[in-house]
Amino acid sequence: MAKKTIRDIDIKGKRVLIRVDFNVPLDKGQNITDDTRIKASLPTIKYAIDSGAKVVLMSHLGRPDGQVKPEFSLSPAAVNLSKHLGKNVQMAKDCIGPDVKKMVSDMKDGDVVLLENLRYHKEEEKNNEAFSKELASLGDIFVNDAFGTCHRAHASTAGITKFLPGVAGFLVEKEVEYFDKLIKNPEKPFALILGGAKVSDKIGVIENMLPKINYLLIGGAMAYTFLKSRLKGVGNSKVEADKVDLANKIFDMAREKNVPIFLPTDHMVAQTISDKARTRRVKEHIPDGWIGLDIGPDTTKKYLSVLKDAKTICWNGPVGYFELKPFRNGTASIAKFISKLKATTVIGGGDTAAAVNDLKLGDKMSHISTGGGASLEYLEGKNLPGIAALQDK
Repeated sequence: MAKKTIRDIDIKGKRVLIRVDFNVPLDKGQNITDDTRIKASLPTIKYAIDSGAKVVLMSHLGRPDGQVKPEFSLSPAAVNLSKHLGKNVQMAKDCIGPDVKKMVSDMKDGDVVLLENLRYHKEEEKNNEAFSKELASLGDIFVNDAFGTCHRAHASTAGITKFLPGVAGFLVEKEVEYFDKLIKNPEKPFALILGGAKVSDKIGVIENMLPKINYLLIGGAMAYTFLKSRLKGVGNSKVEADKVDLANKIFDMAREKNVPIFLPTDHMVAQTISDKARTRRVKEHIPDGWIGLDIGPDTTKKYLSVLKDAKTICWNGPVGYFELKPFRNGTASIAKFISKLKATTVIGGGDTAAAVNDLKLGDKMSHISTGGGASLEYLEGKNLPGIAALQDK
């Protein structure tokens, strides 16, 4: 990695201000339902503790829109983190102000403090300079370990580096190494699987990755915009009508690069989007009144035969309506199959990561990204402001 990491600096006795991504899902009782993101931050936090630093953590949670809303408090994360570390994590009542400064100044080496939700202050998302400076006053060194927010130029990711030297944590380092390899030096054959709802969300990825890949496999709702462009019947499936011409252009680009695009040839369909819906399998054309909600068994078989020889696989977006049991088979089959391959398997964050973790296959993949939006922008070839702001090696 071209940026400095926490390994490259002396942190003993220093106040290390770490931006983590504790934006975890909570149920109605304020219980964390999935602590993957907290666990992902543990190597950096433990390294800082073991190196004798005073560890100050900051994160956002949800969208409180610049207001103090108790349901978006990070205190459940402090409780969860205390269990993982086997030591007390002190919870601050705010992320700036005299009380917080006093709490931090009273810390001893090895102590851990978690600041309250950054987004209780509207200045965070506005990358306000005075707010960045206030945050920076709580540390001697800044460590960015929140890959999921690296594509945002916020006060706690980019602004803060005007006032403190910034380096990467181990999670950000790992994410960058995997995505750099995909973009700069992937082992071939390289298969890219794209699913999810919209072609418009993935166009940048397709344009940037086409020269680097050998196969493009498309599923999910975005497949129906592509199928429509091939004059296939798509029934009542979700189609971005204004992107049909764009889909045609993508086929032309792929032809120029000699990259075959694979689309579903059969579909699992229903008349309503519900797990109680009557489903049926149709080939080629979907009749009116029916919605394509998953790839069919023929398509699944074809996709697996393409993937079996791949040495690198990057997957972003489920290939069916995975949340509902009748339409999860395509996504589950692909996940199970690639988890057994001797290949580098990189799972883009968001829904794909949730699906793979739900199937208990997370530890069978080479890398599961913690950032949906950030991983997409990386694959688009964009510079992520949260990484660009860190010190070069």
